[in-house]
Amino acid sequence: MKKMMMIAAMMLMSVGAFAQGSVGTFTIKPMVGMTLSTITGGNLDMKVGLAAGAEVEYVLAPQFSLTGGLLYSMQGAKGNSNNVDITYNLDYINIPILANYYIIPGLAIKAGLQPGFKVRGKVKEEANGQKYEGDINGGKSVDFSIPFGISYEFSSFVIDARYQLGLTNIFDGGSSKNSVFLFSVGYKFGL
Repeated sequence: MKKMMMIAAMMLMSVGAFAQGSVGTFTIKPMVGMTLSTITGGNLDMKVGLAAGAEVEYVLAPQFSLTGGLLYSMQGAKGNSNNVDITYNLDYINIPILANYYIIPGLAIKAGLQPGFKVRGKVKEEANGQKYEGDINGGKSVDFSIPFGISYEFSSFVIDARYQLGLTNIFDGGSSKNSVFLFSVGYKFGL
């Protein structure tokens, strides 16, 4: 009985590994993860946030596919300036469009372009027990970045790590750009 279970498990794993190479197929991948983000151009530290959404993948060739997604991403940064703790909370709806190249079954490198639309911009300041919270005035509502990274798929589970290099100055004046690491896990379903 143990041998039958082991054979069945191996067959299921091999089906998942070859399914990514079926030309002309679509899959959808709900995903959830965390962001480690900061804003360049200042002395700010990384801030931890949540990312959640889904991506759709279309296989063009056995080793090449395209994905498009919709991700809610909590970004921003935190720091201390003149004994004032500052936290920037910038939430985006990101639309990653990625080319994926499978080096071996399950292991892909990826790169692309990502427009992002700001849905929330808040700043929190705290000094000497006094707190202030308000909207970030000004700044860009659309952010463009270049995401690139790596993913590994095992039995339809996908672990993904990518870096998003900001291209857009997110505040008026200066050179403040988003810098985001995204780590996620997802599950692929065939369509």
